[in-house]
Amino acid sequence: MDVYQEALEMHHKHQGKISVESKVEVNNSRDLSLAYSPGVAEPCREIARDKLNSFKYTSRGNLVAVVSSGTAVLGLGNIGPEAALPVMEGKAVLFKKFAGVDAFPLCVDSTDPDEIVNFVKMVEPTFAGINLEDIAAPDCFYIEDRLQQETDMAIFHDDQHGTAIVTYAGLMNALKLVDKKLSSCKLVVNGAGASATATVKLLIQAGLKEENIIICDSLGVIHEDREQGLTETKKELARLSNPNNLDGDLATAVRGADVFLGLSVGDVLSREMVREMAKDPIVFALANPTPEIAPEAAREAGAKIIATGRSDYPNQINNVLAFPGVLKGALTVRSREINDEMKLAAARAISGLTEKPGAEKIVPEPFEPGIAGEVALATAEAALETGAARIQKSREELVKIMEETTF
Repeated sequence: MDVYQEALEMHHKHQGKISVESKVEVNNSRDLSLAYSPGVAEPCREIARDKLNSFKYTSRGNLVAVVSSGTAVLGLGNIGPEAALPVMEGKAVLFKKFAGVDAFPLCVDSTDPDEIVNFVKMVEPTFAGINLEDIAAPDCFYIEDRLQQETDMAIFHDDQHGTAIVTYAGLMNALKLVDKKLSSCKLVVNGAGASATATVKLLIQAGLKEENIIICDSLGVIHEDREQGLTETKKELARLSNPNNLDGDLATAVRGADVFLGLSVGDVLSREMVREMAKDPIVFALANPTPEIAPEAAREAGAKIIATGRSDYPNQINNVLAFPGVLKGALTVRSREINDEMKLAAARAISGLTEKPGAEKIVPEPFEPGIAGEVALATAEAALETGAARIQKSREELVKIMEETTF
């Protein structure tokens, strides 16, 4: 039985992957009076007196909504909200498993970004955080920006920022192994979608120089003078990169590059292109299920370090290393946002968890213990340092909380 058929039978057997479990016993009249009427009236009165008491007397403080319109699901594309639901349930499972965060899928039957924003705003009384998932660009940028401005919830679009965080974490260790610095390396990105945009922005925040970035899409190198295919998002990418307006195709772009970062489609990077890169090239071929170049081919062509998005090769750039801990950290200090400093702190934590980096071990594997707790601790501390946190906690308090947040 292949993995697809086995997964289908598992989903059918369990009728999905999540359920709601009670934290309290209701076995007699006394239990019923405490959990429901008449006792429940007292926490209701306390919350009516001060809405923030909802974090004290309900599950809200540890509750995340996984929100999707189903317009960009995994490698399946625009399949709609109902078909997206198994993925969102899976995300909820991972939140709980890796970080003890309660998450609930909310698949929205709308492709209107304003309707989605309004929907999420209306459920804010129930949730402390929002994980946006599988929403097509450019709507995902607009939705995230508005929600960050118009709500007090921690807003995280994992397709963008989870990828950016783990990519930067892996790249830190990869650059150390080849004795290169981010500030002086040349980076070529193939792909100009949500994950590529977020990754480029985070790497710039980390010290990558804009003059050392070249970004390509299916039409070739992106630059401000290009006449075809420049969406508003790509115009922004053009402003963030390639100041000399280099023109040409991917083969032109990668010549002399230290790092290739693929967030695009399979089989677009050839052996010849890798051979034209700088000494000890780093190849992150993250397209799924088919990487931009097969790891075997990249290694044969001279790539020093290779990462993919697949679990059957070393150095998997897997978002599960980031999003459970990032949201846990944000919720722990009731952060108003998930800012760049918090993302960078999360990336540094992931990078530091790789005790002995090597060519085939630049990031930890998802099931190594303690990852989410360390990421959560780093994220929470960055929220406190940047003023994003709404409640103050000492490092000792945070460490105690995060020690319980481990696989």
